[in-house]
Amino acid sequence: MNRKPHVAVLPNLGLGHLIPQLEFAKRLVVHHGIHVSLLLITTNEPSPAQDQLLSSSHLPPDLHIVPLPPVEVDKKIINDGDVLVLTRICVITDHSLRSLKSVLIALGKPNALVTDIFATQAFDVCKELLIPTYVYVTTSAAFSAFMLYLPKLDSDVNCEFIDLSEPIQVPGCSPIRTHDLLDQARNRKIDEYKWLLHHFSRLPLASGIFVNSWKDLEPPPDSVIFVTFGSGGTLSFEQQTELAWGLELSQQRFIWEVRKPTDSTGAGTFFNAGEANENDPKVYLPEGFLDRTQGGFLSHCGWNSVLESIVHGVPLVTWPLYAEQRMNSTMLVEDIGVAIKPKMEAGQQTIVGRKEIERVVRMVMEGEEGKVIRSRVKELKASATKELDSSGSSYESLSCVANYWKANHN
Repeated sequence: MNRKPHVAVLPNLGLGHLIPQLEFAKRLVVHHGIHVSLLLITTNEPSPAQDQLLSSSHLPPDLHIVPLPPVEVDKKIINDGDVLVLTRICVITDHSLRSLKSVLIALGKPNALVTDIFATQAFDVCKELLIPTYVYVTTSAAFSAFMLYLPKLDSDVNCEFIDLSEPIQVPGCSPIRTHDLLDQARNRKIDEYKWLLHHFSRLPLASGIFVNSWKDLEPPPDSVIFVTFGSGGTLSFEQQTELAWGLELSQQRFIWEVRKPTDSTGAGTFFNAGEANENDPKVYLPEGFLDRTQGGFLSHCGWNSVLESIVHGVPLVTWPLYAEQRMNSTMLVEDIGVAIKPKMEAGQQTIVGRKEIERVVRMVMEGEEGKVIRSRVKELKASATKELDSSGSSYESLSCVANYWKANHN
């Protein structure tokens, strides 16, 4: 019998959630002596990207992958373009978690379950089994505050949030401009908003919330700008053309992870699972790639990418596409001061022109403002390094929870 405390971690289907929760699980095992079962939601449709991630990860001995029984999901839910990504994830998760009780019992009822923000159905199962339940938030503390505040906002405001004349005041946070709201919160009649409200209103039921952040946040070296839009981002053909010209006109070295453009006319979108290149692009990059891409990072502002950039001390050019990324972009530019955001021309709502792209790339790589931003992000890099050390507050915070689990382990 394993004498260590046993914790189950339950991510959702999205790679942007699975990757940080897998790293969280590894940290619990390696640094805090916890036995972890990573529960995987599976369907009748295989996920090559998920399989590749898990097969390429070096898992410590006390971290075990436990696939939940695969569920038969209606082909319409998976393939219908009218079913949006969040709805698809939530419906599949709802189907999958019907087996959670039997899986937790088979595992000997772990000492705690750490679940995803879109898997709060687990609260009810764990309450019945007397298992404390925690939530892992894969984005910023500011967005965590927005999640917790959304039910009150929904109750207090009668109109669409996007129609409010003033920014939204979330306690403890900078005001949120309505045009920075995530798409799912712009129309309160759609299913995606209803899923948001359902799960976010249940978050206070958790025994605790983990936030993937730290206190101080919220060619030759530094000569290459790295351009990528995360595991789910792609651009329209017109925007991709403008970006290519802008990067070329900037006369800066760059590495761009290019994907097939979307047919839509907007500046960006989110593609369906399975359409991305499943191969790791880093396989094809030259030796020393990370060392040379310290110059800058043109990022979609997914929180995982933001943290990776700051931890490596790399300034950002922000290009938000979906989810909470517009809010992240505003925070990075205005509150934290580690990024520059390109502007659209007057009267243009969807395309950032090549001249503006050239301007911001030159600014972050060569300009005085870029030097100020680079200095600030280097400060946060040092702060992040300290946080990950055994004397850092993030390490100590996780230690407190791990020690609590150990003290209450029978």
